[in-house]
Amino acid sequence: MAKGPCVLCMTVSKDTPPDEADPQRLTPALLRWAYRQGWFPMANPEAGAIEWFNPDPRAIIPLDAFHVPASLSREVRKGRFEIRCDTVFEGVMRACAAPRTPDDLTWIDDAMIEAYVRLHKQGSAHCLEAWLGDQLVGGLYGVHVGGAFFGESMFSRPDLGGTNASKVCLVHLVGWMRHRGFTLLDTQFGTEHLEQFGCVEIDRRQYLVRLADAVQRDVAWGDFRVRPDGTDSATDSP
Repeated sequence: MAKGPCVLCMTVSKDTPPDEADPQRLTPALLRWAYRQGWFPMANPEAGAIEWFNPDPRAIIPLDAFHVPASLSREVRKGRFEIRCDTVFEGVMRACAAPRTPDDLTWIDDAMIEAYVRLHKQGSAHCLEAWLGDQLVGGLYGVHVGGAFFGESMFSRPDLGGTNASKVCLVHLVGWMRHRGFTLLDTQFGTEHLEQFGCVEIDRRQYLVRLADAVQRDVAWGDFRVRPDGTDSATDSP
């Protein structure tokens, strides 16, 4: 999921819908169009503007090569967290936006939250949540277009007992994606944190080929569920 800066900025092309030509005004239609082309936005708090990114190389987690470390597999099987889907989408976004350190500047501003909440209400953005009792202690969110899921951000609250909560959500996300027939999990930028799950970087040309195939697929999100034993299908065949 996106964590770092990038110098690329979006130039609106002739293919942008005429009524969505302003890249500073985020709307569901513009977001869906942009993700289909490989672009995604991040707020620049210092400039007070939305910047658009299309990194080269691009980071993805191949669904057929997703790796769950043994310690995390045990954590998932414990079923310590109640995993929910799409019950507090805005809450997950705001938790992801919260500064990690006093000097941290978030790339998720109120305008982005408003736009992605609208996208969520239209069925094109989803979140997974980890709960301990009545406390939201971890989660992640992203955008769904066809057979592609674009991971945006994730968070956990160790201070509330949520150590590894976001990782558990990721395991359940991959299991659900495989079950539903998704073909692309885009994590945008590669990080050491994501490498443990099998995240790899591919060049933009290869990414765009995979993207074009994924977004034209008819894949519904469906009614998310977790298996009764507390695990999911992340290590099983779809």
